Amino acid sequence: MRVRPAARRGRGVRGAAAGGRRADEAVALRWAGPRAVQRGCPVHADVGRYRRSSQRAAEGVRHCVSEHPHPSLPPSRGKGQVGPPGIPRFWPAHRVFYGWAIVGAAFVATFAEVPALGPVLTVFVKPIQDELGWSYRVIALGFLMGSASGAIASSVTGWLVDKYGPRVVVALGGLALAGALFGLSTIQEPWHFWTYFGLARGSVTAGVEIGASVAIAKWFIRQRGRTLAVKAMGHRAGQVVLPIVSFLIMDASDWRTAYVALSGFACLAIIGPALLLMRSQPEDHGLLPDGATDLRKASGGGEVPASAGTTGIVEEVSWTLREARGTRAFWLITVFLVCTPFVQGATNLHMAPIFHDRGLSEGQAVAVVAIFGMSSASSILPTGFIMERVHVRLGAMAQAVLVLTTMMLLLVPVGGFPLAVLWAMLFGVAAGMRNIIEILLLANYFGRTSLGAIKGFTAPFRMISPFGPLLAAHIRDETGSYT
Repeated sequence: MRVRPAARRGRGVRGAAAGGRRADEAVALRWAGPRAVQRGCPVHADVGRYRRSSQRAAEGVRHCVSEHPHPSLPPSRGKGQVGPPGIPRFWPAHRVFYGWAIVGAAFVATFAEVPALGPVLTVFVKPIQDELGWSYRVIALGFLMGSASGAIASSVTGWLVDKYGPRVVVALGGLALAGALFGLSTIQEPWHFWTYFGLARGSVTAGVEIGASVAIAKWFIRQRGRTLAVKAMGHRAGQVVLPIVSFLIMDASDWRTAYVALSGFACLAIIGPALLLMRSQPEDHGLLPDGATDLRKASGGGEVPASAGTTGIVEEVSWTLREARGTRAFWLITVFLVCTPFVQGATNLHMAPIFHDRGLSEGQAVAVVAIFGMSSASSILPTGFIMERVHVRLGAMAQAVLVLTTMMLLLVPVGGFPLAVLWAMLFGVAAGMRNIIEILLLANYFGRTSLGAIKGFTAPFRMISPFGPLLAAHIRDETGSYT
């Protein structure tokens, strides 16, 4: 492709500066690369082969801008506007880092995925039992099958997110979730429930959740804790709102109508934002993580100073899946990722029935679920900021202690509604921490390059955790009590 001179393009570097608009070095990266080869830039020719190296890319862009600036200008995106390639035209890229669009899409998607999780299903347990006469074990088995299918599929979808990006993976996950929720409104036999709920939970675990989490972790490094916290707040906000909305719909109509409504909402809230906003990683669009315009080395050779008016990011070390598997830290993290969901998943699914058995009314039991969700949501953002300042292993230890404490509280035979509220608040904090810490453990230890594959590889080991809800259901059916 022939490179047009600045005069024909009508906008050189001087013209851009005179107009008050400067081509940002990082924004120029992808646009400059292939053209710099024709202009004889050896650094940019090298960058074209090694775009995944943020340090090499930043050096190449600075060299090309100084040696032959006009090929490095990204294409005009409107009258007097220059923006990153591949970014939606409506996004104000010169003012707001596009990573926040990824965070927004992930927030909405994780809000809408909640019907496939325990805190919403627990509201449906009693109405389904009253109409169809099923045992707790039948319902818990559907939860197990969904978790197992999602764990198996995650080993593939994690690799797909790394290779093709989260856009299609999240959108297909949302489509499968919407179809499965609609199918749940038609169930008559246990195998119907196992099939549809298994598909719903599997599509969330292997599609929506892994795609959204990995996307955010790839767009942010310094601000990874707070951005994952915002995404997790969508998850917990859904756990506050959707159980109440489902209960109100069931009170006005029935549980089948509630599932139809949840299906339509999932379709609108997940598929559209994913296709419109989700992108793979900032380097693909000439950007750097966190909206930085310069890169600072964490070690070796000192720092590369950021120029005036720019912000820097710390260059991270990225591990491949094979390298990560050879470390003790990887396997210790995997054990942690298996054990805590085993306990929390069992409690999430049976939360309302547990407190109903302890003498609370149906409305009070639903209120406990809502308080749990509010506690989770309110604790997430502070946790995200704290995790940016302390080692993630300390957060993992604190979360494990909170889970153990709340399990001990369930053994207290008295207390009524006040104790249930205290339990919901503490358990909510522990659950809110989990959503952030799980992805931070992998991202902070092993970097961004193969994060999807690494997260997907750990998923099949988590097939042990869904047996928690099944074990709790078996104990309840056999003994008549959860304790």
